[in-house]
Amino acid sequence: MSAANIPARSERPLPGLTSGGGEPPGRAGGARREGRGSAEPDLVGGAVDGAGAALAERDVGAKLAATRALRDDWDGGRLTLSAPVDPFVPVEQPGMPDRPVLVHPREVRRRPVGSEAGRVALVHAVAHIELTAVNLALDAVHRFGWGWALPPAFVGDWLRVAEEEARHFSLLAGRLADWGVAYGDLPAHDGQWAMAVRTATDPLPRMALVPRVNEARGLDVTPGMVRRLQAVGDQATVAILEVILDEEVGHVEIGSRWFASLCAGRGLEPEAEFVRLLDEHGVRVHPPVNIEARLESGFSRAELARLGLV
Repeated sequence: MSAANIPARSERPLPGLTSGGGEPPGRAGGARREGRGSAEPDLVGGAVDGAGAALAERDVGAKLAATRALRDDWDGGRLTLSAPVDPFVPVEQPGMPDRPVLVHPREVRRRPVGSEAGRVALVHAVAHIELTAVNLALDAVHRFGWGWALPPAFVGDWLRVAEEEARHFSLLAGRLADWGVAYGDLPAHDGQWAMAVRTATDPLPRMALVPRVNEARGLDVTPGMVRRLQAVGDQATVAILEVILDEEVGHVEIGSRWFASLCAGRGLEPEAEFVRLLDEHGVRVHPPVNIEARLESGFSRAELARLGLV
């Protein structure tokens, strides 16, 4: 899919979707929050444009700082949910640093975690996934936060996810620094972003195929990584992965919830639509599967059975 094929914000193919939707109690873009006194907060801009600026940022430190500021400003009522002024960030060009060198997934060398080199490679790979996840969450706000009749809670949820993913990346970068390694010192693959490109024109498949496929896969494989690292005594990395696993359950649940909401708005049955989208995009979910985490994150046991996973 090329950027030219992505509709402009004013050319959405679905009728009747013209604004950010209704305001749930206690949240209005840029409005005073209860308990903060009578003064209006100082507004700092629009959430959709702000997410786009952070998404386009290539410097990792600046991207992380901008992401943290976006969540803080949203929670503090300083960001508006308003029509964007700036053009789309092309989905094919999210802001990423010059390094790491990106290669095909088959070219990323896998090493046993019994050696320090193997643990470095594992942590570097997960750090790249987490930085990509920052961009994915920012892109959800930037691309779908306005013009799809989604309520402000959608923006708040994905800014929360972006900030938590940024924190995960920082924890992993700190662990790499313990070994004298920096993010970018090893190659990485960019397979995770391919699904963002394929779902850039509609939030419904984006919610199905990024949180409920890409991120849910992390729920499945992280326990195995934890066991292998425990076996070699790397408790420092285990502690980081346990934090990530716990919070990723919430991220997948957010995706499940918005997917179900979007399906309801279009008269679709979510579980059937999820299976249809998996078939359409040629996606298969294979063992191992973390049944408990998937149930906590919005999958039903019947859905997992339908997918042949229980």
